[in-house]
Amino acid sequence: MKFGGTSVGDVAAFERVVHVVGSQLDKMPVVVVSAMTKVTDSLLAAFDLAKKGDLAAAVASLEPHFDRHVAVSSHFISEGSPNLFDAELQFARQELADLLMRASRRSLPLSMLKDAIVSYGEQLSSRLLAEVLRSRGVNARHFDSRRLIVTDDEYGAAQPIVEETNELVRLELPPTLEAGEVPVMGGFIAGNRAGETTTLGRGGSDYTAAIVAAAIGSSELQIWTDVTGVMTCDPRICGDARTIPVLSYEEAAELSYFGAKVLHPKTIKPAVDHGIPVRVCNTFEPEAVGTMVLAESGEAPNKIKSIAHKKGITILRVTSARMLGSYGFMSAVFQVFERYRTVIDVISTSEVSIALTLDNTAEIDKIVSDLERLGDVETENGFSVICIVGEGLRASTGMASKIFSTIKDINVSLISHGASSVNLTFVVKEEFAADVIRCLHWELF
Repeated sequence: MKFGGTSVGDVAAFERVVHVVGSQLDKMPVVVVSAMTKVTDSLLAAFDLAKKGDLAAAVASLEPHFDRHVAVSSHFISEGSPNLFDAELQFARQELADLLMRASRRSLPLSMLKDAIVSYGEQLSSRLLAEVLRSRGVNARHFDSRRLIVTDDEYGAAQPIVEETNELVRLELPPTLEAGEVPVMGGFIAGNRAGETTTLGRGGSDYTAAIVAAAIGSSELQIWTDVTGVMTCDPRICGDARTIPVLSYEEAAELSYFGAKVLHPKTIKPAVDHGIPVRVCNTFEPEAVGTMVLAESGEAPNKIKSIAHKKGITILRVTSARMLGSYGFMSAVFQVFERYRTVIDVISTSEVSIALTLDNTAEIDKIVSDLERLGDVETENGFSVICIVGEGLRASTGMASKIFSTIKDINVSLISHGASSVNLTFVVKEEFAADVIRCLHWELF
C-alpha cells in the first residue's frame, strides 16, 4: 500500500490512513509513504537558498513543516507516553542544518547533498506514520528504505540494482510480516552501495512500492492518492468524467505521458512485469473502487478508455529537399534533440518535412540553430496535444472518422495514428482544447 503526499498531509489525513491500513491487516500489508504535501518542495527550496549563501533563511524556512509533523505527533501520541518520533525530529533538525551548511559552503558534491536533504521528507513521514499506527494498536515497524533499496550513483534519478535490492527486501520483510508486524517505509529514497542517500526521481514512491511488491510477490499493489483511479478525462474540464475500471499497462503509459497525472507508469512496471495487479485508490473515498492496471485489459465496448491532454505545446517543423530519397536525415534530426536532452512528444513526417511537438522549450533556440543546418525551420507556440486511448483503437473501423467528424469545426494541426495500437493523438490550438475534450467525451462516453 503506497500513500501519496496528500494522503498524509495533516491530522485528518493520518486518521484516514490508519483506517485504511487497519481495515486490511488480514492481507498482511507493507506500507510505503511519500513525504507530507509541500515538504519535498520546501526542502528543495531550502537547498537552493543555502546554495546561494542564505543559510539562516534556508534553516528557518523548514520550521513550519517541522511544526506540521509535531501537530500530528502530539494529536496521536498522548503526553507522557513514549514518543520516539520527537527524538527523530530533533535529530533530523540538526542533520538538516548541518547538510544545508555544507551546501552553502559546497564542501561536498551538490547533487549528493541535494538527495540527502530532500530525503528527509520521506524519512520523517514514514517514521511518523509508524508511530501513529502503533498509537492506534497496529503493530507497525519502521524500515529505513535507504538500507533496503540499493541503487547506482546517479543522484536525483538513481536506478535500483534489482538483485541486491531483492535480496535485502526478502531478507527483512517476509519474517516481519509472518511475525504479524506491518512494515512502514519511505518511498522515493534509497542508498547506493557506499551507503550514501540517493533518490529515485519522479514518481519515486510508486517505484519503491512496485519494487518491494515485485520482490516479495505481493498479491496486489495499491496506490492511494486523492482521486478515485484514472478518469475518462480531466474532471476539471468535464464534470461527468468517470473512473475507468480496468486499464492495460500500455494504456496507462500513454495516458500518463500525455497528461493523466495519477500514475507514472515507468514506476509501476516492476509490479506489472511480475503479474501483480496495480489498483489506484482514493484515500478520501476508501470504499470507492478505483482503477486496476493489468498487463493486458481487453477492449472497452466503445473501444475508448480515456481522453488525456497536455498544454503548453510547441510545434517545430523542418523542411528540406535533402530528405527526398535520402537516408540518415531523421538520425541527424534526432541527434540534435539528444544533444540538448529534449524529449519529442508527437512526430509526423512527409517526403520533405518533419513536424514534431515539444513541451520543454528550454533549449529551443539552440535546437533551431542546429536544425537550420539541415533545412528550413519554423516554430509555433500555444498548442495542446489531445490523446485518445483505448485497446484495439488502431484496428477499429470508422473510429478515426467518428472522432474527427465530432470536431470538424476545429483545425487539427498534426495527427499521429498507427504508431501505437492503443493511441490516436492530434494537436489543436490551446484555446480550443477544452471544447474539443468536452465534445469528444460527450460523443464517446
